[in-house]
Amino acid sequence: MLVMMMENQIIEPHQVCQGCLLADRSGQPRWRGGHLTCGHLIRKPGDNKPGQYECEMGFRIANID
Repeated sequence: MLVMMMENQIIEPHQVCQGCLLADRSGQPRWRGGHLTCGHLIRKPGDNKPGQYECEMGFRIANID
């Protein structure tokens, strides 16, 4: 499950991505093959911590299983 992390809260991506030009047709981040294609990796997964990505709009996104 993808979540967006802000300073003191976690929100669902559809709340932010609906207005993004890089989102897919359903207003979700472009998540393909375990990678965020509308952003870049900023922290690799490991030690029971999810990988973190930064989208082109500047939000941090984590894939939490």
